[in-house]
Amino acid sequence: MAVHLYNMREQELSSWFAETFQEPAYRGRQVFEWLYQKRVTDIQQMTNLSKILRAKLAEFAFVQNSTEITRQVSRFDGTTKFLLGWPDGVSVETVLMRHEYGNSVCVSTQVGCKMGCTFCASTLGGMIRQMSAGEMVEQLMYSQRLLDERGQRVSSVVLMGSGEPMDNFDEAMKFIDIIHSPRGLNIGLRHITISTVGLVPGIVRLADDGRPITLAVSLHAPNDQLRSAMMPVNKAYPIAKLMEACHYYYSKTGRRITFEYALVGGQNDSLEHARELAKLLQDLPCHVNLIPVNYVPERNLERTSVQGVQAFLRQLESLGVHATVRREMGHDISAACGQLRAEHLRKA
Repeated sequence: MAVHLYNMREQELSSWFAETFQEPAYRGRQVFEWLYQKRVTDIQQMTNLSKILRAKLAEFAFVQNSTEITRQVSRFDGTTKFLLGWPDGVSVETVLMRHEYGNSVCVSTQVGCKMGCTFCASTLGGMIRQMSAGEMVEQLMYSQRLLDERGQRVSSVVLMGSGEPMDNFDEAMKFIDIIHSPRGLNIGLRHITISTVGLVPGIVRLADDGRPITLAVSLHAPNDQLRSAMMPVNKAYPIAKLMEACHYYYSKTGRRITFEYALVGGQNDSLEHARELAKLLQDLPCHVNLIPVNYVPERNLERTSVQGVQAFLRQLESLGVHATVRREMGHDISAACGQLRAEHLRKA
């Protein structure tokens, strides 16, 4: 079976060259630099390798296995969403977001999702399969090559696309190691965010892991009854266990946690919910990211009014909770998780 070059850390690539071709370790370093510094997609472009070695390498390995199915670009803010397809017929989305402070890319870690959150399009149809670290790298490289045309680079990465990263922990961490490598894209660990619906074992494992990345927890409700109705994962890991894990994460890392809170009209957006949320978070250094829920045709959900969002925000702030309303990006291009893939599957 052919080897995916994006699926190896630099040291793994060097060891593989030595074992497979009896070539010195620096060959792996050369290939790593071709992949991430020169962004080649074809082994034949690696001109400081001999023709014979390139031919051998092409026999055993490949750079990229995906193709671009479609691309949408927001006419408002330049947000770009790619829908990428793989030979086994699956497709995932990745989103490039342009900010004043740099360029951020949202990466998918699974094809679909099995978490069943009622407000999310990613979970429609369930989880098909895991993404490998190399397939996550491929997603990122589409955005980086687009930015190369403007002499820009990816400055931050969020694992917030389709899927649950903590349910694909090892591959997600391998992906982070690859893109963080100084000879690779050299993206700082503090500029990488991993998002979870609240898989407690994953949060604990991340706390013990030692990488200073940012943790974002999808909370979306301040009590078990409401959260279990919105997020089935809460039945396995109720809020008390989740908060215990979050406190542990902060005690081990000293890093403030971001809590994502999708405001759904008439469900979790009252001032009483805000007060309940503030009480829940009062002893934990954190930030709350308020998100007016995205429209999904398969879900009958109402967006909280602008006035309602602001009232919720003011209530949190009055109780000492740091909170902001997420800036909506790509609102005209189905930029929310799973929407473009869901549209593609409906048309297929």
